[in-house]
Amino acid sequence: MADDKLSTAESLRSTRTYGQVRCMNPSCTARITPAPGQTQAKCPICGSEWRIFWINANLPRVKGPVWETSQKLANERLEQLAAESAKKEVK
Repeated sequence: MADDKLSTAESLRSTRTYGQVRCMNPSCTARITPAPGQTQAKCPICGSEWRIFWINANLPRVKGPVWETSQKLANERLEQLAAESAKKEVK
C-alpha cells in the first residue's frame, strides 16, 4: 500500500544501477561492472572492450571503444564468415 503513494520518479529510483555501464555493442547490451577507477572494461558476454570515464567515485560512463580490441573482433568475424562462405562454395 505504501507503493501506491510513491511518485513515478520515486518508484524508478529503486531500479537504478550505480557503478555499472551497459555494453554499447548493439547486439549485446549486457551490464558491465568496472572496478572503481578502472579505465577500461571488457564485456563478459561479447568480448567488446570499452574505455571508461568516471564522473565521480561511484558513477562510470562509457567513453568509447578500445579500437584495437574492436578491430581484432571484427577481423576474426570476417575470417569466420569467409571460411563459412568457402565451405558453401565447395559443396
